[in-house]
Amino acid sequence: MAEWYERSFGRDYLLVYKHRDFQGATEEVHRMMDWLKLPSSATVLDLCCGMGRHALALADAGYQVTGIDLSEVLLHEAVKHDAEGKVTFIRGDMRELPVDGPYDAVVNLFTSFGYFTDNVDNARVFQQIFRVLKPQGRYIVDFLNPAYVKQHLVPQSERASEGTLIQERRRIEDGFVKKDITLTDMVMNDKRQYEERVRLYELPDFEVMMSEAGLQLDAVYGGYDGMPYADQQAARMIMVGHRP
Repeated sequence: MAEWYERSFGRDYLLVYKHRDFQGATEEVHRMMDWLKLPSSATVLDLCCGMGRHALALADAGYQVTGIDLSEVLLHEAVKHDAEGKVTFIRGDMRELPVDGPYDAVVNLFTSFGYFTDNVDNARVFQQIFRVLKPQGRYIVDFLNPAYVKQHLVPQSERASEGTLIQERRRIEDGFVKKDITLTDMVMNDKRQYEERVRLYELPDFEVMMSEAGLQLDAVYGGYDGMPYADQQAARMIMVGHRP
């Protein structure tokens, strides 16, 4: 049976998350540029690039960008938006990257981590980041803040889009935040169901995984506005570091 992330990141994902726009990605990249302090024409790997929002914004900022994702559907969408072919998009698993680099920077954005049930599999992602980074290369991992999620979790919500009713039910269970998504065609009454699941790693968990992979953590931010990370108040946990 296919894993949840192999089923969920398909055509319906584009409908569920259509509100994620390219303009917002551009603004976030400008903040990342301040954190990464990269030279012009630096090489950047967007790990789990999805539909390419940040990869394209990074390319527009003058970097040489490679985007890797497991979803053929999302990669196809990314290529559609990259009419000039500015980004190299490659299909691959984050636990065994099909590239060697070395890259000046690796970015992993919007909670594209913690998908695997086995902690060893999740830790392998940092080993891969270390492998493909240049010495002194920089990285950013943008993850949800577990404390904030626990305080502000919305158990259920629904909305309509393009003739489809989208219902989302959320819960915290067995160390994961889980989302059950039901899409109902309001004309045909056809239903499709998906699950999303992310392990709720705390900052000390990340520090251990990064350290064991040989990476150094330099700073943690609570959002793209640059606010300091605060355990209870920050919505995000954006970790910036380097390979020594």
